[in-house]
Amino acid sequence: MKDTLFENLIVPRFLEYVRYDTESDRRVSQTPSTPGQWDLARALYKELLELGLTDVKITEHCYVIARLPATKGREGEPCIGFLAHLDTASDVSGKDVCPIYVKNYDGEKITLANGLCLDPVKDPDLATHKGKAIIHCDGTTLLGADNKAGIAIIMTAVEYLAANPNITHGPIEIIFTPDEETGKGLPEFPLNEIKSIYCYTVDGGPVGEIECECFNAWKADIEFTGKAIHIGHARGTLANATLMASTYAALLPRNESPEATDGYYGYFCPMEISGNLESASLEVFLRDFDAVGMERRLLALDVFAKTVESQFPGGRVIVKKQAQYYNMKEKINEKPDALNRLIQALSNAGIKYRLKPVRGGTDGSRLTEIGIPTPNIFTGGRNFHSRLEWVSVSEMSIACKLIVELIYLTGF
Repeated sequence: MKDTLFENLIVPRFLEYVRYDTESDRRVSQTPSTPGQWDLARALYKELLELGLTDVKITEHCYVIARLPATKGREGEPCIGFLAHLDTASDVSGKDVCPIYVKNYDGEKITLANGLCLDPVKDPDLATHKGKAIIHCDGTTLLGADNKAGIAIIMTAVEYLAANPNITHGPIEIIFTPDEETGKGLPEFPLNEIKSIYCYTVDGGPVGEIECECFNAWKADIEFTGKAIHIGHARGTLANATLMASTYAALLPRNESPEATDGYYGYFCPMEISGNLESASLEVFLRDFDAVGMERRLLALDVFAKTVESQFPGGRVIVKKQAQYYNMKEKINEKPDALNRLIQALSNAGIKYRLKPVRGGTDGSRLTEIGIPTPNIFTGGRNFHSRLEWVSVSEMSIACKLIVELIYLTGF
């Protein structure tokens, strides 16, 4: 398998996918949270049919599910799945994305809009791509490699297998999901329709990075009820709900914030704050690799609430906590076949790998939790959720090669 073959297939596909505005909205409870995800789902449905797959559907909640039947002689093997998500993050706009394809990066600084630039001095990974092909955004939006690179990689692998029936394989399942970035797409996941005994998300970063452990993730919606009165006559009576929310946010330890931590250190992250004198709200994300550490964080939220109430007589704070996903490490260790198969495929393909924790989560976190072990594979993307996002074309191609090798493997 020549990587250039995959590059020729994957680049136009990726450049098309990123033009779909699939930014999700965590404020919307329905799945999918935005109509643009339907547009990409329908396009993928049509493309899968054109590639010759006949078992293809879109569920009522925008999950695309397709199956590639086993080749002759391998029908009895267990089904394995490959998954990527349709949506992009709302941190930066995903509308009117203008991808820029650089066939032969010259190793120099790349000037973008809004005074931004991609600087190889500050980005060592970019520096290693001198002479290679990359795709970046123009600085007005994110690129959308998270996770349209994953979709393009999977679809290219499907096209390659459909065009090369001599490559034998067991039954394969393809799944594209909505609302991964909101953390709430999986409650509508059609588990009863899934045949895979294990799966792989294609939603990671640099080549060789394999992720099989992630944060435990919770969110807290904190409601503040104050006592409103004319501010000219407020002494001894006013309990300002907006100030209560701000005070609470200031109690979150700065040394346990996303910008102050890395590796296996967790954090508190205030995501949104709003309100007025009488009522206010604060949304906080909590992340920790360790279950005991997460329990400490959840208890701290209640302590902070009591602290704020003591400072604002007559005010009230209610903390509503909700689990989002759990660390998948333990479940993957209990059923190691998915990871063992991946490591074997990496070896067969000559790809050096390293296991690293996900400082976040994937749909694989939730799938693993409900019994389908799902490690995460690299895509070649960098600087996700930002205007500096870019993706390595060669690394997308290597990921595609890895998927074909995974599918070809027998004995697991």
